[in-house]
Amino acid sequence: MTKESLVLRDPFDQNPLDWTHKGIPPVAEGLSRAAIRDLNLHLFTDDFLFPTAVLQQPILEANSRWMMNFLRRFGADFAPHGKTTMSPDLMNMQLRDGAWGLTAATVHHVRAYRRWGIRRIILANQLIGDGETRWIARELLDDADFDFYCLVDSAEAARNIAACLRQQGLKRPLNLLLEVGAKGGRAGVRSVDQGMEVAAAVAGLPELALRGVETFEGLFQTAPDGDQRARRMLDMVVALAGRCVQDTLFAPGEILLTGGGSGLFDLATEILANHDVGRTVRVVIRSGCYLVHDDGMYKMLFEKLRRRIGPCPELEGGLKSALQVWARVQSKPEPGRMICALGKRDIGEDCGPPMLVGRLKRGDQIVQPPPPGHVVTGLNDQHAYVEGPCEDFAIGDLVAFGVSHPCTTFDKWRSLLVVDGDHRVIDVIRTYF
Repeated sequence: MTKESLVLRDPFDQNPLDWTHKGIPPVAEGLSRAAIRDLNLHLFTDDFLFPTAVLQQPILEANSRWMMNFLRRFGADFAPHGKTTMSPDLMNMQLRDGAWGLTAATVHHVRAYRRWGIRRIILANQLIGDGETRWIARELLDDADFDFYCLVDSAEAARNIAACLRQQGLKRPLNLLLEVGAKGGRAGVRSVDQGMEVAAAVAGLPELALRGVETFEGLFQTAPDGDQRARRMLDMVVALAGRCVQDTLFAPGEILLTGGGSGLFDLATEILANHDVGRTVRVVIRSGCYLVHDDGMYKMLFEKLRRRIGPCPELEGGLKSALQVWARVQSKPEPGRMICALGKRDIGEDCGPPMLVGRLKRGDQIVQPPPPGHVVTGLNDQHAYVEGPCEDFAIGDLVAFGVSHPCTTFDKWRSLLVVDGDHRVIDVIRTYF
């Protein structure tokens, strides 16, 4: 298996960005992405309509380099989860920098990826409905180079998929990965014995090919005993792989052992890449948030990861947050409180409130750290409640907000600005949620 294609096709890339793309300044309305790049706009001086979501290009590039160094250091391949950004431009960056493939969560994601030209996809989910299965079968029939994998955790699901495929006349088997779960979690087998029953069922169906074992060890990444629970899930992946090799249940070719998540991917590489199961193995991790990272949950989890892996000269620098949402101070209605003009329609709060990470005084062009002691205590649709001293802020000041868990901020923006280190707009990327 070779690396993925390095050039994706966004069929809408040349279309103008119009008034439906919030944050685009009036001077750029109706222009193509390339034309907006040529304007050489500055975020703070060219009448952008705030709030505006921005990505910092130098940090994106540094985060990508760090992850590629990590993968080389620990001997794993990479199929980053595209649901974080749903951006063909950012996925193209990941493929260019060495990703083996890409991960999707739904068949809708797979359909989008295919329209962009992605040839290797792990659907980190199960095919249940006949409509979804038939669509996948048609893609496989139409493109002999389409390398597709999805999950299974029951003999019943395996039989249903096989029956649907039998009607489609597919000439090659569908690749399945046995999904490992945990008690109290979501899908996935709960024991090695249960997993072996499913594996035997898959191996007995000619329409299917068992190609490996999968888990999402990040399910418990914020739990007090998350490391231990993740290790147990990953150990079960290895145990199941070894048993399936012994019982010759895997299809010919290399075996995929894969873990996901953006908080414990070091444990996945440590455990999956350091066991001999008796066959050639490709270890694939599926972190999605590393590229943009965050200022909250993943920042905290990454510090734990650094302590686990210890000193490593080639991994100095680490991951940093590339995503910010800028908004203006709108009101200071009472002492100790100010209202900023962004809300839950603009920024995510599912894993914690946004946090102040930068400020620009009205009339200045130099971004400064925010004064300490200010916290976001609530969000309405378009208003953020900020509590703290507030004296140093003036009406109209710009404030940069960081996020915890970037996924639920990306899905609020049809396009995001990409800026350089001086906050000049060097690109615009589209998202497709």
